[in-house]
Amino acid sequence: MTGAALREPTERVGRGWTATLSLANGAIWVGWYGPLQILLAVQAEDLAPAGTSKESVLAWVTGAGAVVSLAANPLFGAVSDRTTSRWGRRTPWIVAGTAGGAVALLLLAAAAGSVWWLAAGWCLVQLTLNAAFAAVTAAVPDHVPRLQRGSVGGWLGAAQLLGVVVGTGLATVAGGTGAGYAACALFTVVGVAPHVVRHRDPRLAAADRPPWDRRAFLAGFRLSPRRHPDLAWAWLTRFLINVSNSVVLLYLLYFLRDGLDYADPDEGVLILTAVNGATMLATVVVGGAWSDRVGRRKPFVLWSGALMAVATGLLALWQTWPGALVAAAVLGIGFGVFTSVDFALMTDVLPTAMDRGRDLGVINIANSLPQVAAPAMAAPIVTYLGGYRTLYLTAAVVGLAGAVLVTRIRGVD
Repeated sequence: MTGAALREPTERVGRGWTATLSLANGAIWVGWYGPLQILLAVQAEDLAPAGTSKESVLAWVTGAGAVVSLAANPLFGAVSDRTTSRWGRRTPWIVAGTAGGAVALLLLAAAAGSVWWLAAGWCLVQLTLNAAFAAVTAAVPDHVPRLQRGSVGGWLGAAQLLGVVVGTGLATVAGGTGAGYAACALFTVVGVAPHVVRHRDPRLAAADRPPWDRRAFLAGFRLSPRRHPDLAWAWLTRFLINVSNSVVLLYLLYFLRDGLDYADPDEGVLILTAVNGATMLATVVVGGAWSDRVGRRKPFVLWSGALMAVATGLLALWQTWPGALVAAAVLGIGFGVFTSVDFALMTDVLPTAMDRGRDLGVINIANSLPQVAAPAMAAPIVTYLGGYRTLYLTAAVVGLAGAVLVTRIRGVD
């Protein structure tokens, strides 16, 4: 008989469980985005060697962290799948990852004399916080029945967005780099604690854990379209839509400065980001709950992706400040719905209960990899193939292709 940890959940989780898990998720994003938005940039400028630009230092440090993130998330997801602790499969890694992340953030504050130390500290932050994030993400299919995952995913998405804002705010107002790291570390620990303390994670019985096989463990990280076609199509959908969205967000500053000749591009990015965030926040919970109510996922992913493609196309065809405002608002509406419903869709196509953490970790690569793929795609287009008009038209086509591919999934409506 299958133990509680591997059963498909049937009882709806309460508001308290959703609230504390969302808070934990948002707190982890505070730990990531305080450094990413503010603190690492300040340190890169201070530590850049003579003859090396601060932009190059920052790109190298964040790139190294991104590589660690790509590997750490599925690895810790897989390790948590096999954990038989009396505190459950996920809780030990949430605790260890959060504590390790807080220590790593404090170590980053001491990176006063070396770019290598800065890179090592940021890689340690990525390693530890990804351990916690993988476990938090896997807790959803462990506890939440299928027709509640859209609304829970919506709250997690809202918490993620607020975590970015709070992390940036703490890093800005704390009063110095060291204080900024300390504030982010403290918030991360305090934000994760309520879920760990208040909610029990079911224990995986030793008899339910498969025997250790190194080859099988490593082979599990390969996404096989033949064995699990729905998972592969869902991954590709998420990847392409995120590539399109990353192109828009990463190049807003340059687009405003070079494409629109906007007087204050820094202020313009802030305004567009606020508009995008507000409309995303307005739809991320509503979209997921609506998807739960009608019991369908694919139409929401298809039409939200199509709406995002329209918004991206507007940036190419209506290159004015009002056009950019409208595009930012429409993009936020689409991405809010996509964020919550696509998360629920991903949990619905997971092949086995035993490997939820690993498979979600592999899926999460579709969130991280676009941050590398988008610049690689954009640079030659902007330089040689027609500038920002061509770039945004290309991004719109890529995003629309991702949305259409969701129709290839057969096991989910």
